[in-house]
Amino acid sequence: MTSLSVEMLAADAVEPITSAGNAQLGIAVLAGIAVIVLLITKFKMHAFLALTIGSLALGSFAGAAPARTIASFTAGLGSTVAGVGVLIALGAILGKLLADSGGADQIVDTILARASRRSMPWAMVLIASIIGLPLFFEVGIVLLIPVVLLVAKRGNFSLMRIGIPALAGLSVMHGLIPPHPGPLVAIDALGANLGVTLALGVLVAIPTVIIAGPVFSRYAARWVDIEAPEKMIPQRPSEELDRRPGFGATLATILLPVVLMLIKALVDIVVDDPEQGLQKITDVIGSPLIALLAAVIVGMFTLGRAAGFSKGRLSTTVEKSLAPIAGVLLIVGAGGGFKQTLIDAGVGQMILDFSKDWSIPALLLGWLIAVAIRLATGSATVATISAAGLVAPLAADMSTSHAALLVLAVGAGSLFFSHVNDAGFWLVKEYFGMDVGQTVKTWSVMETLISVVSLAFILLLSLVV
Repeated sequence: MTSLSVEMLAADAVEPITSAGNAQLGIAVLAGIAVIVLLITKFKMHAFLALTIGSLALGSFAGAAPARTIASFTAGLGSTVAGVGVLIALGAILGKLLADSGGADQIVDTILARASRRSMPWAMVLIASIIGLPLFFEVGIVLLIPVVLLVAKRGNFSLMRIGIPALAGLSVMHGLIPPHPGPLVAIDALGANLGVTLALGVLVAIPTVIIAGPVFSRYAARWVDIEAPEKMIPQRPSEELDRRPGFGATLATILLPVVLMLIKALVDIVVDDPEQGLQKITDVIGSPLIALLAAVIVGMFTLGRAAGFSKGRLSTTVEKSLAPIAGVLLIVGAGGGFKQTLIDAGVGQMILDFSKDWSIPALLLGWLIAVAIRLATGSATVATISAAGLVAPLAADMSTSHAALLVLAVGAGSLFFSHVNDAGFWLVKEYFGMDVGQTVKTWSVMETLISVVSLAFILLLSLVV
């Protein structure tokens, strides 16, 4: 998925769809992004429609024939959904099984039962990071908020001391670690190796989440000292169940796809012989599709059946997991269409022409572009997709490890300073009962810290690997 689709698209787009010069192309890119930003922020248009219209506007401003612009957009949309859509769907199914079976509650309760008062923030960041692996950020928040509020209330903690570590764990996973949509699309666009990106992403995520989570929560709790709002403590899903899956089985199910993908990456590095039998096997079982599919099938038994789900209940759970991701799939697909329109218009070559005399490293350039789009649109996924499309040519001559680091740099930039145009900002504000100023001082600062700290570790890694 990671390299094949990009190579195929590149082969189909040898001749740019427009003969515009660099100046006109640069104006077209800015105009296209401005259209997207304006539609999302001013007119509150859904990101799918905004990206579609923005792609058409980009082609028009660049002087491309409408038919060729439409062909580029639809080709990019189709290839992105084909490469990433199934993985998003499988991740949603696994997340729903985890939530409905009480498996997530089992992990939470087990860790909290063994955590002392002093180590509670560290327990929360651990819980959020584990649960955040297969879950979308918004799903993770909805799942973890009741736990955060209960722990803060029962333990008489400042809400920020418990909440910030949980939010940091979820956010870092969302921005840096596949199989989340943003990193997956960036891997696809840049032709990076998924296993290597996952391994390096974990290396970057661990110190980042520690600094932005438990460490920063000390200061956030002083700046905004609030208690858990009573009205926001809902019933937990597992309270309706007669039994729950075991801690070990739940943890093993969540980590199964990660382990399979890491095994593939390790064998690729150590063996490095595609004809060797072991590598052939790991190439199959470690592919994202098979790894996530295996986790879903295993989860039906270790999570669903262990919670007493009938075949009908399992089928219903799977069905309900797919409806909420329709919007995500459309946004990701339209983002892929926008990316392909950028590539086919020759924007990549324009960036290469502009940046060849710059002293800005490619990793920093990718981060800065993602930051700009994130601040403008409020969407981490839109920022990742758009920035990955713009810097894709820079990855052409990169080593496997540096292409993976460019994916992470773009992901890090996409998390920078969440504010009022980000749905996550309002989600956190309402759940924690804060005003806008308090949310900026805690959530927005935490997101910025994640972005900057992770970039620092990415740049350090680039000196070593």
